[in-house]
Amino acid sequence: MQDPKKTEIQKALGSARSAFMSAGFFSLFINLLMLVPALYMLQLYDRVITSRSEDTLYMLTLIVVILFITMGILEFIRSRILIRVGNKLDTYLNENLFSAMFKRSVNEPGQATAQPISDLTNVRQFLTGNGLFAFFDSPWVPIYIAILFLFHPYFGVFAIFAVVVLISLALANEYSTKKLLAEANIESIQSSNFAGASLKNAEVVAAMGMEPSLRERWFQKHLSFLSKQSDASDRASVLSNISKNLRLLFQSLILGLGGWLAIQNEVTPGMMIAGSILLGRALAPIDLMIGSWRGFGAARSAYGRLNELFSKYPVKDKPMALPDPEGNLEAQNLVIVPPGGQVPVVRGVSFELLKGDMVAIVGPSGAGKSSLARALLGVWPLIGGKVRLDAADIHAWDKDQLGRHIGYLPQDIELFDGTVSENIARFGELDPQKVVEAAKIAGVHEMVLRLPQGYDTRLMGNAGLSGGQRQRIGLARALYNRPKLVILDEPNSNLDDQGEQALASALQTLKALGTTTVIISHRKQILKHVDKILLMAEGQLRGFGPRDEVLTALQSGQISLK
Repeated sequence: MQDPKKTEIQKALGSARSAFMSAGFFSLFINLLMLVPALYMLQLYDRVITSRSEDTLYMLTLIVVILFITMGILEFIRSRILIRVGNKLDTYLNENLFSAMFKRSVNEPGQATAQPISDLTNVRQFLTGNGLFAFFDSPWVPIYIAILFLFHPYFGVFAIFAVVVLISLALANEYSTKKLLAEANIESIQSSNFAGASLKNAEVVAAMGMEPSLRERWFQKHLSFLSKQSDASDRASVLSNISKNLRLLFQSLILGLGGWLAIQNEVTPGMMIAGSILLGRALAPIDLMIGSWRGFGAARSAYGRLNELFSKYPVKDKPMALPDPEGNLEAQNLVIVPPGGQVPVVRGVSFELLKGDMVAIVGPSGAGKSSLARALLGVWPLIGGKVRLDAADIHAWDKDQLGRHIGYLPQDIELFDGTVSENIARFGELDPQKVVEAAKIAGVHEMVLRLPQGYDTRLMGNAGLSGGQRQRIGLARALYNRPKLVILDEPNSNLDDQGEQALASALQTLKALGTTTVIISHRKQILKHVDKILLMAEGQLRGFGPRDEVLTALQSGQISLK
């Protein structure tokens, strides 16, 4: 049974334990077969050459060829197992990773990055690369040394000395590069995020001549990353080259030691050659560890970031499905602090909307209107109070189930790569009738038909469309599938007269359908379509009630926005 305290990546690696054990089992036989070259040399020098028996040579060679073919097959199987482990890890985590990334983007401003996907790729590539083989082969080092002791105690002592030297180099590599590699990874992520944010606002950058300044700032971040990575690589390469040369030197020196022992008639020439080969096998995993340390360091950092992400945003069990909402909305003494903020921007707001109510939230800039909208949607957490939809806490709803019944048009419209119809249908199951219905309610049907491929026109994000066109397609997306609750944040900020008329018609349709609608707007003409008005100033509710009563109270001075 899995420990609920473990993060998703720990559970994923735990679920692959049997596969790692299988890879270790194959490593057992692979390392046994690694003894074949040494034993072959031993037999050649001590039996074949002394007896001059061609039949023995042919038979030994045939056996060696068969064993090497077997070893190749086993290595192929081991590699396939680890590749499947990497794919299983990706499949196990990708859905939860995507969700955790979105949760962090909402709750931690400035962390809207796809870096976790790259981190998962780093971990998967390390698990399927040669670096991991060193960890499977290293337990065999003592066994190779034990065999060298059987040849001669001097061989064993020399092997221990060589292993200690290479392990010391590996530890020195870890000590000298760990901090630099971790800092370089952070600098790399920061410079990539900065470049991405700059490219996202390329039009502003180009229009106001900001490219040189932004390029210089990005270059400083990138230069810091390159400097630290280069320092770490320089240190690692020095130690790696020393390790490689020492391994070759030790293999040669043990030949010299074997030659001296052979002169003393304490070992045979075959043992001398076999000892050199066995020492090479004993040192190979350590040398491979040092050579692949950079990849191991990157994978370790990536694992740490993924583990931290899943610790902060664990997968939660889906709540019990509730009946489809009707649209009754209630706010109870809400206190809202923006993610990453310290000071409440909304304090003590309470009101109630019945099914089919249409309310306008108005007030000066910075009054907390958009913050309130995000809280009503359940996107932002609440410091105090409750938002209830049909008497149920908004955070108790299954988001996947509730999302079908919610329509939201934010101030900043973002469309996604895909066709117009896919964007309107929210990239779910595409129902052409519902897509056209939503487009007609939003008054965008005719505009879409004038696009090059109509509803099949592929959008590359926001490219190729004006602000008004994006806003109207965004409105159609919000109205898709006749939602029960619609929240429109500045829905007419980019609209021309024709768009204003289409929005007015859409509001009338929503009213006729009995859709609960919340509108945030600074334009007075929107007020004639609403039933109620909610006045906000400085994060507090200053007035709420039927439209005419609130407007009268405001004009008479009974309500003040100051």
